[in-house]
Amino acid sequence: MDGITLQQVNKKFGNQQVLKDINISLPTGQITGLLGPNGAGKSTLMKIITGFIPADSGEVKVQGIPVDKLPMETKSKIGYLPEHNPLYTEMYVREYLSFVAGIFSLPDTRIEEVIKETGLMPEAHKKIQELSKGYRQRVGLAAAIIHDPEILILDEPTTGLDPNQLVEIRELIKKLGKEKTILLSTHIMQEVEQMAERVLIINKGEIVADKKLKELQTGQQQIIEVEFDLKIEKEFFNELPHLDRVENLMDSIWCFAFNTSEDMRPLLFDFASKNGLKILDMHKKNRNLEQLFKEITQK
Repeated sequence: MDGITLQQVNKKFGNQQVLKDINISLPTGQITGLLGPNGAGKSTLMKIITGFIPADSGEVKVQGIPVDKLPMETKSKIGYLPEHNPLYTEMYVREYLSFVAGIFSLPDTRIEEVIKETGLMPEAHKKIQELSKGYRQRVGLAAAIIHDPEILILDEPTTGLDPNQLVEIRELIKKLGKEKTILLSTHIMQEVEQMAERVLIINKGEIVADKKLKELQTGQQQIIEVEFDLKIEKEFFNELPHLDRVENLMDSIWCFAFNTSEDMRPLLFDFASKNGLKILDMHKKNRNLEQLFKEITQK
């Protein structure tokens, strides 16, 4: 069964159409990355799924249950970590998680489980106001998963984490994603590449891309990075066929994007030989998500 389904969902604020005809279906056991420019409608979409605000039209279901008809039941199935992570900072970590656990009538053992799961053990004796931003994020994530929800909505979950914490939380989210429906919104493209199997890109209130990450990265366009033995002017490459764009990365290192499935490396070797150049290094690359995002949202 799909964890989250939206059919023909629309939302306006005044005269501004914030979401237009949104149709998505997110299954259990999948992490989906939600990307979009500022003001694209990401936050509104997440608020509608969680039942925080209603859609103007269309249908929203969580675990097959309509959000508008049974709001309390659907909310109990969702764990939500909002971007600004509201916490009662004057409370101790265990005290706060005990408060959240009490809402769901959970035993004290679950508090200790979630403290261990999110790596909070070294700081669990402190007040939240004494914690670093990274550890506050962990407290927010612990509160979101404490009732073992089927759905997780995570808005910028890795904000403020140091590299070591980042790896730990990333692994935790990937582990949770094997059994839950996770919608992950972030501006950090590398996090989506590391964790998500599927990518949704929203732009001006519409879903403009909905594909598996691998499908997005292995499109017809190919990226080839080349290091020549000499510095060259950009105009020098205008004669290359199928060239979509070329970018100078540094000194004599260039990145070529070709709109063809034909392997362009032999042609680049011929081009270099014809023009008295030597190729010191060459390798093909997948388009990274940042490049894809720019291509899709700037059309």
